[in-house]
Amino acid sequence: MCYSAQIQADYRKLVRTFGAIMDIHEFARLFFERAEGAGKAKIPKAMEDAFAEPQAETEREIKAFIDRFNTDQATKFEQDLFKQRKRLADAERSLQVKVTKAATESQRIATDKVAWTRGKLDDLQRTEPKPRDSRIFPGHYATVMVMENGQRVVKPMRYQCRIAGKPAWQDVKFPGTYNARRDNLGGFWKPLFGYSHGILVVNAFYENVSRAKMEGRELSEGEKDENVVLEFKPNPAHDMLVACLWSRWSAPGEPDLLSFAAITDEPPPEIAAAGHDRCIIPIKPENVDAWLNPNASDLAALYAILDDRDRPYYEHRLAA
Repeated sequence: MCYSAQIQADYRKLVRTFGAIMDIHEFARLFFERAEGAGKAKIPKAMEDAFAEPQAETEREIKAFIDRFNTDQATKFEQDLFKQRKRLADAERSLQVKVTKAATESQRIATDKVAWTRGKLDDLQRTEPKPRDSRIFPGHYATVMVMENGQRVVKPMRYQCRIAGKPAWQDVKFPGTYNARRDNLGGFWKPLFGYSHGILVVNAFYENVSRAKMEGRELSEGEKDENVVLEFKPNPAHDMLVACLWSRWSAPGEPDLLSFAAITDEPPPEIAAAGHDRCIIPIKPENVDAWLNPNASDLAALYAILDDRDRPYYEHRLAA
């Protein structure tokens, strides 16, 4: 499973690098719906920052939607900060009189929430980019490249795929649908494989693994295992063109949803040795157009593209 990824979120770079065009209307719709409260889209900061210096009227409208949403968020965070500071002060006064479990716990929770909320406010005001600005998790939006009418097009999509025609509650019943297993492309993913293909540009990905497996040892008697998050990067460093499936979901009275899943397969030896059992599939640059123009009557050719993949060596380290 690709639990998280460091993506190329700036649509301008994708446009320049791949000769793509931007689906400006989908970006405008996404930011408008979020600003209006019609959606709960989780959008990485780097995706917003791509509109910091708008060049056209629609881009200026998008920037206004982003600013309106961030202003509303700042107000909410400031109100929450006030409440948590009051809670912290009340807990500290109580502890001066008598140390109790309730007051100690309230102090701890309020302290953590004050720090978290301050961090959120700082991020809203920050203009200097940081690597975490481009990191996505399941449920977050990302910039995905597809093919329309013979033209490469960049669209914003949610990283958890809801196949057209499926009920919305499947997002909860099947929370792992941000990844599509290669051995299930002819099963659950059959409506999309051979029909709706995309590319996600990734330079690192992250996985939850067992510490014992990572260290290549058995647990001692009575020892509890620990989860750790590993960052995997290709060596030499480069952008990977990750094979994806995507769908446009529609329902009466609901806004359309564009969403995608990254295809995964058995891991190379170095990832297996680090304790994880899946890996994304980066395809070769020369296969991009063939992948984005799938022929459902020739699935063997599509499987061949997945097999003829980019095979870098993945270095890993504990994620910060």
